[in-house]
Amino acid sequence: MGNLTATRPPQPWTAPTANDPVTATLRLPGSKSMTARALVLAALAGGPSTLDRPLRARDTELMAGGLRELGSHMSVSDDDRWLVRPHPLVGPAHVDVGLAGTVMRFLPPVAGLAAGRVTFDGDPHARTRPLGPLIGALRALGVRVDAPPAGSLPLVVLGAGRVTGGEVVIDASASSQLVSGLLLAAPRFDRGVVVRHEGPPVPSAPHVRMTVQMLRAAGAAVDDTTPDVWVVEPGPLTGRGWDIEPDLSGAAPFFAAALVTGGEVTLQGWPHSSLQPVERLRELLHRMGGEVTLGTDGLRVRGTGAVRGVDADLSDVGELTPVLTALTLLADSPSRLTGIGHIRGHETDRVTALAKEFTALGADITETRDGLEIRPRPLRGGTFRTYADHRMAHAAAVAGLAVPGIEVDDVTCTSKTMPEFPALWSGMVTDKS
Repeated sequence: MGNLTATRPPQPWTAPTANDPVTATLRLPGSKSMTARALVLAALAGGPSTLDRPLRARDTELMAGGLRELGSHMSVSDDDRWLVRPHPLVGPAHVDVGLAGTVMRFLPPVAGLAAGRVTFDGDPHARTRPLGPLIGALRALGVRVDAPPAGSLPLVVLGAGRVTGGEVVIDASASSQLVSGLLLAAPRFDRGVVVRHEGPPVPSAPHVRMTVQMLRAAGAAVDDTTPDVWVVEPGPLTGRGWDIEPDLSGAAPFFAAALVTGGEVTLQGWPHSSLQPVERLRELLHRMGGEVTLGTDGLRVRGTGAVRGVDADLSDVGELTPVLTALTLLADSPSRLTGIGHIRGHETDRVTALAKEFTALGADITETRDGLEIRPRPLRGGTFRTYADHRMAHAAAVAGLAVPGIEVDDVTCTSKTMPEFPALWSGMVTDKS
């Protein structure tokens, strides 16, 4: 469970209230998930790769920085195209994971391939995020790892320049990233890898599917036909061009604005065939009162003037929970969000944080073991604490569209995945064109 202690900075951000329907056409930064995976695959490839329209934010810069520490050449000065030239992986190195789950779970397997000592640490709360199953799996695959008994940061990978690989059993019910981290590096293991998940269902399954699809696109042989079993054969990865899609989780608050205000938001650059769970978000927004279409001009969401409550299992799209929670608080009927116990281990305990902060604004919201029950009633303004969690800030911004006076204690935390968020959001709400 995350630490809900926060210090209020001196300059809170007042979430803008919408007096009219929002109408906007935007182009958002690239997907964090795709950018992170493309960087790892590029660093392990046999030749150069490019990333077009990648996400430049704290998490992805930490990923690039960690791979650079391990020896890869990263040219990231051009915001629209990054160039990665792989080089032999070496230590000693230190990887700052910040608060990024992708960095702390994707790079230790890569560090096993490096020749030398690689240390990992990050922000204070990063030490509470679950890593034990990954540490145990790496040891079973022949990697030397020194870590606290609790299986957390800080940790040290004593890389031998190669990883034996083979079969491993893991409980990845805390995070799908535990599986993805092993799969991404597996083509470079001597024997590849067979990952068997045993335990409660793996959350955020679309992210594992993204990993598998991107591995195949880079030339890896992956078999995921057996449920909860992933087989990656050893073999070379190919350098290639990666076209990074806009970030779906980052788009969610902008789409929510259309529902809350009865407006219309179009996000440009969406592919008709996406690696992200776009269809799942479309289905959820439709159930909550939105009209969603995908056309040549982008993905468009139109509000119908009403927001409906919903009973939804979000186990596959837990990242959407904060924004959807804000929407349900403004709905015309009660809601129940389930399957989100795993987001207690995200940047903060999001289940508790959402219940706590919205209750302070007058919400009738009940926390359950794996979800939230919401009974809409009028909200009031007040301070909304983010606990350094970008998605919490998104939730406050959505609620602020309809509730004057919500003050976000630290909107700068959105720089984790979208540094432009405050400016984009305020510009969208106040645009009179």
